[in-house]
Amino acid sequence: MSSLLIRNIGMLATPEGAQARRGAQQRAVRVLENAWIYTENGEIISYGSGTPPITMGDKLDADGRLVTPGLVDAHTHLIFGGWRQNELAMKIRNVPYLEILAAGGGILSTVKATRAATEEELAAKASAALDEMLSFGTTTCEAKSGYGLNKSEEIKQLRAIKRLNREHPMDVVSTFMGAHALPPEYKDDREGYLRLLCEEMIPAAAKANLARFCDVFCETGVFTAEESRRILETGKEYGLIPKIHADEIDAIGGSVLAGEIGAVSAEHLIVCPDEGISAMAAGGTIACLLPATSFYLNSTYAPARKMIEAGVPVALASDFNPGSCPCLNLQLVMNLACLKYRMTPEEVLTGVTLNAAAAIGMADRVGSIDRAKQADLVIWDAPDLNYLCYRLGSNLARTVIKKGVVQHG
Repeated sequence: MSSLLIRNIGMLATPEGAQARRGAQQRAVRVLENAWIYTENGEIISYGSGTPPITMGDKLDADGRLVTPGLVDAHTHLIFGGWRQNELAMKIRNVPYLEILAAGGGILSTVKATRAATEEELAAKASAALDEMLSFGTTTCEAKSGYGLNKSEEIKQLRAIKRLNREHPMDVVSTFMGAHALPPEYKDDREGYLRLLCEEMIPAAAKANLARFCDVFCETGVFTAEESRRILETGKEYGLIPKIHADEIDAIGGSVLAGEIGAVSAEHLIVCPDEGISAMAAGGTIACLLPATSFYLNSTYAPARKMIEAGVPVALASDFNPGSCPCLNLQLVMNLACLKYRMTPEEVLTGVTLNAAAAIGMADRVGSIDRAKQADLVIWDAPDLNYLCYRLGSNLARTVIKKGVVQHG
């Protein structure tokens, strides 16, 4: 039996439970001072304040620092070939993304590089990214396909994700996103690609048990709301839980659709209208917001405060990808959520832990410091939660623990 006692915790801060928190409950964070946590075989057995009643096992001194649950990144495009640094100059000149996409850049340039890479090359590149994420305090993440855009290449990406989940210390949750763009070979045959998605790609991903979720980019120039409904409903028929990229550039009905079909999450939501917020609140959909993308694109920021006030649970994620957000640091996301969304540190912590875990179906296992959950923890170079969200540009993750084992620090 492996065991670990973390003692001399100056402040323990965590949301509680196994479901997403909404409204005022999003800032209901439990705080213990002079705390300790005891783990066995990768699970949290007990925790409390004062002198720990347990003396067995390996011991780790937090030295009066802040301890939180490990961070959960609920939206990444982790598996891709190449990079897109050549697009930086275009972004500086304010060339709109849809123009870059129409010219063969954007997603389609990454599709070309991803198709040229082997499964082993994609997994190795993504594993290095996971190592870096872990060093910043992220202990669980979601990963989407979507840079293959045909059956064999999407399956290749999904196999790489499954390999990472098996071989890397991080938990990696897989999302099928063949509906990320129209591939070049189908640019004049939208219906043909929709049939390929619904009749071949989704069934293949589901039957091989390579994905838990199905996502679609519902946006002007990509997939309409009705096309998105067709794709996600097909995914549901095959047991894939719906997610949706919605209202990133134009509000064309994606957030409303999310609420109507009971999507577990709607993502981006930069220009989400009031009717979308109402639909998500009624449908129990989690708003997965990506402030680093707004920052990188010099765009507006999603209306997070309106969502919280309307009772929509808000999760926060990196959107790590080679084009619109080459950032995998959730600490920066936390800073931006405070400064640009006007979220409190408590709301932010819930957004990058419990609500993010709920957005990827992992809230029963990770996202909070609760008995019987995985011992995924971060000891921060910070005395309290305010300091963690206040500091900008430094990596404050001193010690990162995954399933009771120190992985960094």
